[in-house]
Parts: sequence; C-alpha cells; structure tokens
Amino acid sequence: MRTYRIAVIPGDGVGKELAPEGVRALDAAAARCGSFRLACEYFPWGCDYYVEHGTMMPADGLDVLKAFDAIYFGAVGYPALVPDDVSLHGLLLKIRLGFDQYVCLRPSSLLPGVASPLAGVAPGDIDFVVVRENTEGEYAGAGGRVHPGQPLELALETSVFTRAGVSRVIRYAFELARSRPRKLLASVTKSNAQKHTLTFWDEIFEEIARDYPDVKTERVLVDAMAARFVLRPRSLDVVVASNLFADILTDIGGAITGSLGLAASANINPERLYPSMFEPVHGSAPDIYGKGIANPIAMAASGAMMLDFLGEKHAAALIDAAIRSVTAAGETLTPDLGGAATTTQTADALIEKINAA
Repeated sequence: MRTYRIAVIPGDGVGKELAPEGVRALDAAAARCGSFRLACEYFPWGCDYYVEHGTMMPADGLDVLKAFDAIYFGAVGYPALVPDDVSLHGLLLKIRLGFDQYVCLRPSSLLPGVASPLAGVAPGDIDFVVVRENTEGEYAGAGGRVHPGQPLELALETSVFTRAGVSRVIRYAFELARSRPRKLLASVTKSNAQKHTLTFWDEIFEEIARDYPDVKTERVLVDAMAARFVLRPRSLDVVVASNLFADILTDIGGAITGSLGLAASANINPERLYPSMFEPVHGSAPDIYGKGIANPIAMAASGAMMLDFLGEKHAAALIDAAIRSVTAAGETLTPDLGGAATTTQTADALIEKINAA
C-alpha cells in the first residue's frame, strides 16, 4: 500500500477547526480506495507559536517540511496577536518562496445547489481557473523604509518580474489551457500604466503564445477583467496574472461562486523538487473563529487538489463528488451558504457521501 507523508499546518483562526475536518475527509477517501494511506503529522506553527517563540515557524522549519510529500495548510493570520505582514511573511510566504511554489492554482466553479449573487447564472455557467504567479511580482518583498518616524520617512515596495519567473508561469498556464476543452487563455496586466514590468509580461506572453497556436489568447487589463468576472464569467476558461492581481481577482471568483468558504487552492512546484502546499482561499476568519460554523468545503476541496497532484485521482474525484452531492442536497450547509449546519456536521455529511460512493 502506498503511503504519503503529509505535513498538516492548521495555522490560525478557523484553520485550527478546519484542518482536522479536512484530514477526516482525506482519510475517508483513502480508506474507500484502499490502495494508499496518508501519514499526517501536525505542526503547531502560526500566531500562537509566534507569541511563545518570537517566530512563526522554527528556523529549520523548511528543512523539516522538505521530507514530506505535500503540505496541507489551514490559514494564517490573527491580527489581535501578530501584525498581518509579520504572520504572512513569516509562515505562508516563507513556505511558498522557500519551496519555489511558483504556480498558485485557484479554480472557480459554481456548484449545484449554491446560489450565485449574479443574476441568471446556473451551475456550470462559472467554471474557470486562475493561474497566479506565486513567488515574485508585487509580493516579492523587495523594498524598505528610509528615515523611519521622521517627516521625510519614505517607504518603497518594488515589484520584481524576471524573465524566468514570468515565462514559467505563463507556459504553465498555456499547458493548462491546452488541456481543457475550450482552450482559452486570458493574460491580465495593467501594462497601460505600469510601463516597465507589465509590458515585459505582455511581451513574454506574446512570445510564448507562438508555441501554442491551438490556444486562443487575449490580453485584458485588470480593471476590465474585474468587471468581466462579474458581468461575463461564462467567457472565462484559464486566466493568468501576477501575484497581486490574481490574488484580488480570485476573491471575486469566490464571491461570484457563492462563498469564499468554497474556494480551494494549490501552491505548486511543478518540477516536484519540493513539496507543494494546498490550502483554502478564505483565510483565518477571526470573526467566526471558535463558533464552529466555518465552512469545511474549501478545506476538503483543497485536499482533493492535493490527492490529484499526488496521483490519487480516484480519491480526489470521490471528495469532489461528495462536495457536489452535499451542496446539491442543501441539507447540511454552513451559514455562509444560508444553512444552519456546524463545521463538523457538514464534514460528516461529506464523509457519509464518500463512504457511500
């Protein structure tokens, strides 16, 4: 029997509630398949760890994680304890950068039984994937402050775009678009205003497009694409964008598909030189932490993406089918979807569907 070592980092806020429920769903899918098992090890890193140790994770944290097949991550951030910039850079971004997880995949799909806030949109009408550049761009961390606390204080935050970094994520997006039936790829920038970095992105996109004549392409400014996510989501298939723009657009993607509680993501090192990391998009949600009402579906869906990446496609499909069945039934949904179920009740419903498959 195959065994996969999974590092589970619940993190902060609702991540602590959701990660164990996600693991339960993963274990149920593994048991149903019977051909593999998951050996999960939990790590208590996050804001509580920072309060005790002065760091979000140990100095050798990346060396520890390197031995695992994948990382299953809950959420990061608890501003009542630690400033958000400290928590994000000290844990989540440290892992993404340290393991060169340069592709962030964020699918948006309207599930059966879930109402979109958009009028006249039905399940199947929204089904696209955003490919986010995940290691440089606007989140590279290049910059600093001069004259701190003085009238002349200056803050600089410099975007970093390398030919290698832009090329590899765009090529990944082309390969993904080629694998999908519609074969559509939209590149999102703001190159009319950012004349150096994002014209550079546009040039590389056009160069690589010549290698994919079967993929229909377009270039769209980010403000126009934000409107298009709302007005014409049916027109989207694969979207590729920089770190900041894709981050913002995918929150819109979560909103139009009914709830961020449904939005999954994968931080991937495609060459598999390092473990990849799988996490829900919704964040730590401190306002509902401890109430037992956080939606476990995004956590479970992120787990399905992890199983798919590991090659356990049948197990991944079991979780995806269970999610669709639970939302279609509409009987055990959490409050973000208009229901009254608890986190555990919704997770139980998912596991029941997996076991019955």
